[in-house]
Amino acid sequence: MNEEIRETRFENGLTVLTDRMAGVRSATLGFFYRVGSRNEPDELNGISHFIEHTVFKGTERRSAMEIAIEQDRLGGNLDAFTTHEETGFAIKVIDNQLPAAFDLLADLLSNPRFDATDLENEQRVIIEEMKMMEDSPEEHLSDLFHREFFPGHPLGLSIAGTPETVRTFNGEATRSYFKTAYRPANLVITAAGNIDHDRFVEMVAETALCSSEANEREKDPIPPTPAAPIIISKRPDLEQAHMIIAAPFPDARSKERYAADLLANIIGGGTSSRLWQKVREERGLAYSVGASALMFFDSGIFSVFAGTSPEQVEEVLDIVLDELRWIVRNGISPDELELMKDQTRASILLGLEDSAGRAGTLAHMEMVHGRQIPVEETLAAIDAVTAEAVGELAREHFTTEKIAFAALGDLDKLDIGRERLTIR
Repeated sequence: MNEEIRETRFENGLTVLTDRMAGVRSATLGFFYRVGSRNEPDELNGISHFIEHTVFKGTERRSAMEIAIEQDRLGGNLDAFTTHEETGFAIKVIDNQLPAAFDLLADLLSNPRFDATDLENEQRVIIEEMKMMEDSPEEHLSDLFHREFFPGHPLGLSIAGTPETVRTFNGEATRSYFKTAYRPANLVITAAGNIDHDRFVEMVAETALCSSEANEREKDPIPPTPAAPIIISKRPDLEQAHMIIAAPFPDARSKERYAADLLANIIGGGTSSRLWQKVREERGLAYSVGASALMFFDSGIFSVFAGTSPEQVEEVLDIVLDELRWIVRNGISPDELELMKDQTRASILLGLEDSAGRAGTLAHMEMVHGRQIPVEETLAAIDAVTAEAVGELAREHFTTEKIAFAALGDLDKLDIGRERLTIR
């Protein structure tokens, strides 16, 4: 559990974090912005995802082809992503290639060209991506569910936007939003691996990222008010039906987040979990079934997901609800809690061996908690979770009026009312 974490904070709000890993020859570099789809005004829904794509289309120094060639020369392991709450760019390289990798990412994120022709081409690419998501039942159902679970709130909107909004992202709109949102105060630069912190900070200081004046970071957005929708979307062309059973859950900053993760894993987090055993192993009703805890800055979602034949949807739903009822009434056993604690500890400790995971964790801790939480503190918090605390969490959140249900498939005969979702 050897962590050598150092930080430097520039006057303009830019934060630099490093985690030196002795004995490795790799280094992962990441640029993470406190900007995601929930920060966007409705008329610009999807522009963060659009910018994530279009910074690769060329800068003042590099063409799109030169960026692609350089990326491949460095190893080709460059990942970019947009979520509801952040936009990230990360690359893992051999340690002696770190300066070249830094120069590439710093150029992409300091001097994007946003050429009109390139933007129009990328609009078409992203609209094709939306069509691909429409053809994926799991993705499509997830979008439907979030829209109804967070009605009238940016967390309910698609990260990719809509074809209508994306077609408006011309050079003026894109440059204006990039300048406003992708500023140094919203940026956390991280590096993990065979890193020298002082030399790394010198690299950062020499870029245009440090030339701007001090400004405020992105303010915390308005929290959502979750709903409890019942959604049945009919798609007769699908062989399988997909379903989600969900409820509000603690957020990423809550003291209950450790208990919430353990509870979700007990219910459906692995092959020994309750739902995997009862739905898949004992009754053979689904190939894919599980549960997860999705935590935003100020809200969370517990969700169970499954894919099954349309005629088996009600049976799977009843099994899930029976498990939630059982836990609400009886809690969990000390043995299954200890099993999930063991699984969680192993996942955390194994993650320390990966520079990419450590670079991402540095950014996550800074953006969510404003500090680095030592591994020992995290493990102690997990150890401190009691079966009683997990049971109380279930009783608080798994109530009839909070349970949401969504299903997509050939479901002409499916009729689910609130009374069917009774927990107590």
